[in-house]
Amino acid sequence: MIEAAELAKRYGSKTAVDRISFTVKPGQVTGFLGPNGAGKSTTMRMIVGLDRPSGGDVRVNGKHYAQHAAPLREVGALLDAKAVHTKRSAYNHLRAMAATHGIPNSRVKEVIDMTGLGPVAKKRVGGFSLGMGQRLGIAAALLGDPHTVILDEPVNGLDPEGVQWVRHLVKGLASEGRTVFLSSHLMSEMALTADHLIVIGRGRIIADAPISEIIAGQGQSRTRVRTENPGELVRALAADGVTTQQLEPELLEITGADTRRIAQAALANQVLVYELTPLQASLEEAYMQLTGDAVEYHSHDLPQAPAGAGAQGGK
Repeated sequence: MIEAAELAKRYGSKTAVDRISFTVKPGQVTGFLGPNGAGKSTTMRMIVGLDRPSGGDVRVNGKHYAQHAAPLREVGALLDAKAVHTKRSAYNHLRAMAATHGIPNSRVKEVIDMTGLGPVAKKRVGGFSLGMGQRLGIAAALLGDPHTVILDEPVNGLDPEGVQWVRHLVKGLASEGRTVFLSSHLMSEMALTADHLIVIGRGRIIADAPISEIIAGQGQSRTRVRTENPGELVRALAADGVTTQQLEPELLEITGADTRRIAQAALANQVLVYELTPLQASLEEAYMQLTGDAVEYHSHDLPQAPAGAGAQGGK
């Protein structure tokens, strides 16, 4: 379990993490989301003792990270896959880590096989692709068979097979009763992997709830409706403040009314409806609504080139 209480981190006049409190429980995958600069990496670094908090407290499995006699057996973390001696082989890197905790070489071989590193285990890490480096980082995190696993962007650089493997891995770890804390920018993957979400923005907790509640709590209900008389149905619903968008001649997307209300309006106005499908909001939509005011750097559309620009020949 990870327990943070009023955790804060300041760099001079800048507050990176602003007195946040949360608990990451065992037996589930907890996702950690937030825009760039929101404080995610700083928070993870404080959990494993790489950064000292300016205030508050954070404990893993009941203790500060530095108080654990054998931290690799308590907490496995992937925070920076590049933090490896590039002239060492993957096998020697893991064996050196294992030696600091009395972990047998048989366990080194286990995590190498588990992460698919077997064919490159004796090769220098400096020649690894981004994806293979991620696999090595995950192998290192699992080396001590820890109770708590912290992974920062673990699918970065992985191919589809690797992404699916990470998904099954973290779910399997959680099913064994371990604490799994996972960050990712891939909303589609987080939606498939996480059971619970903690969302941070500008150093503060924006949301801390099961993923289903976060998705359900953002935005209004939307429904796809097919009818031979869309105009009549639009007029009937507009009187109640419901918004509609016509996608095709007989297809509407209706926002702000559930299926029962739409069906009642159609019946009252004798409008034949031959499709009535509720649409679930995506995690990406919920995330964008939650963090809209917490994004530090906003992108803007590029100005369009004047007509004919680029058609002139150079001299």
